[in-house]
Amino acid sequence: MMWTKCLCLLWALSALCAPVNKQRQRMLLISFDGFRWDYDRDVDTPNLDQMAMDGVKAQYITPPYLTITSPTHFTLLTGLYVENHGVIHNMWFNTTTTEKKPYYQTLFVNEWWDNGSLPIWITAQRQGLKAGSLHFPGTSSSYQGEVAMVREVEPILYNYKNETAWRENSDKVMGWFRDQDLDFVSMYFGEPDGTGHRYGPDSPERQEMVKQVDRTVGYIRHLAETHGLTNSLNIIVTADHGMSNVYRNGLVEEITLSAIPGFSFRDIAFHLVDFGPSGMLLPKPGKLETVYSALKGAHPHLHVYKKEDMPEHLHFAKNDRILPIILWADPGYVINGYFPVQFHKGEHGFDNQEMDMKPFFRAAGPAFRKNLEVGPFESVNIYPLMCHILGIEPEVNDGHLNATRNMLVTSTGTRGENRSILQNTLTGIAAVAGFLAVVFVVVTSRQILKRKRKDKRSGSVQHLPEEENTKQTGF
Repeated sequence: MMWTKCLCLLWALSALCAPVNKQRQRMLLISFDGFRWDYDRDVDTPNLDQMAMDGVKAQYITPPYLTITSPTHFTLLTGLYVENHGVIHNMWFNTTTTEKKPYYQTLFVNEWWDNGSLPIWITAQRQGLKAGSLHFPGTSSSYQGEVAMVREVEPILYNYKNETAWRENSDKVMGWFRDQDLDFVSMYFGEPDGTGHRYGPDSPERQEMVKQVDRTVGYIRHLAETHGLTNSLNIIVTADHGMSNVYRNGLVEEITLSAIPGFSFRDIAFHLVDFGPSGMLLPKPGKLETVYSALKGAHPHLHVYKKEDMPEHLHFAKNDRILPIILWADPGYVINGYFPVQFHKGEHGFDNQEMDMKPFFRAAGPAFRKNLEVGPFESVNIYPLMCHILGIEPEVNDGHLNATRNMLVTSTGTRGENRSILQNTLTGIAAVAGFLAVVFVVVTSRQILKRKRKDKRSGSVQHLPEEENTKQTGF
């Protein structure tokens, strides 16, 4: 009877400790290149506004430095600062041959991307999930021999402004979730960056492009509903960097390195300038101090640093790919080499603390709280947030879940949480089983001792043969 009660107790405790089957969580990460944090303030954006009511809106986020497309996007995928993930520029380059590849060609230089860091696609797949990517920087590369299981890279000379193509790509990605049962997809749109460059961030053209972005967000959320994904799909909409006006036509004294007294390109073995407000220089042997001294303080809006002296908040020094001298300009200025060659009205690549460089952030889905506005946070923190929602163990990264945990509902059901519940359950059952084993030993010992005392008190030997016979029969 006692043993029966113990078994019932074990069963009851096991039932109470059993893990709850929680709702599956999927993730769609969307980047609209160059969407500054305040672009919705001078444009009617009903779909982005509705997404904020249905989920979370951040005041803004802070991207890593260097605030250009490929480095900042790879931070979203890895949670690492640029010096730690190694994709330090939009352009692959070779300082020995002085060869450079433009942005699109660099997308296909595998070793530029695969240099020790794993994007979230690979981490998710290694832990049993299914992942894909469409047009996101880094999609074409393999990482330690692995690729996203479903992927698409935009063709050369792709029209990033075409709204019809935006809808087709949205249909395609939602089809991946529904028909191929994907858990994670990263999706990239090349606007409003291009429009901001050409016409400037304050232009009517940029405002119209923001309306197109808003329509697309509404279309994607509508697709999620019609595809039956509302209860499982979490959507994060963000960007890589912001955009700032460039001043020209005599409004400012432009920065042109060749015009600076004491500076000569004959002292330079390799350079990355003429590509916006940031640049890097590799002086020839023995010329580091000459170059640095000539440039330091040469223009009131030009910042010049030796690699080892870079401000800590930029996290742009501890990587062999970063060249010995780093330059960047204040907002409104660009860095020209031999002579001015840049004619954009808008630029990015400035210090990541500048407000014009801050992107926007929206998130909605079953994992997120509703109608919540949060303060600013760094974009490195988006990676651990996504990993947590997907229930996967993140790679080593520079982000912190505590920076975004307040966005989540308490009942967020992730595989990671279920694993934790299961581990706790097994531990609890093991403890109960151990306790019951002790109870069994104690109860059995007491019964044996009680029988011996009874036999001793009776002093009778009449039962011995019968007991002996019983044992023999049982044998």
